[in-house]
Amino acid sequence: MSRLESMRRRLTAQIDGINWAAQQIRETPGDVLEMGLGNGRTFDHLRQEIPDRRIWVIDRVLKPHPSCVPPAQDFLQGEAEDMLRKLAGHGHRMALAHYDFGHGVKELDVAEGGALSPLIADVMTPGGLVLSQQPLIGLEQIKGPDTIDPERYLFYRAP
Repeated sequence: MSRLESMRRRLTAQIDGINWAAQQIRETPGDVLEMGLGNGRTFDHLRQEIPDRRIWVIDRVLKPHPSCVPPAQDFLQGEAEDMLRKLAGHGHRMALAHYDFGHGVKELDVAEGGALSPLIADVMTPGGLVLSQQPLIGLEQIKGPDTIDPERYLFYRAP
């Protein structure tokens, strides 16, 4: 599989996963968290699919497409550990979190996901969902939509 085909598979999984998760959390209280803004495509899709929820965004830098800049009060710039602790410390709880941090080196990405997992769990509403390209620990892995290869995108439910 070429890198281009792999990217198409990833983007399709993100769209299908977010659409599925948006339906799953309809009755779950809490906000939404995008971890890793990048160009802002996923943030843009989240606000389209879940327009009635506050969407928090964590990233080290703010460099999205101009149409995808989150409101200043919802953008947490800095290291993920610090920003997740800040959210938890202020009592914010997430019904849905999308984990999209990465260095592009599988070993580093898996290690970072594992290290951040307890902090992600701390901000989740019980029963909330986490979507991730990387394996996370301390959350219950669940089956996502049938359209997504379970090894391509991972779905978790918060205890």
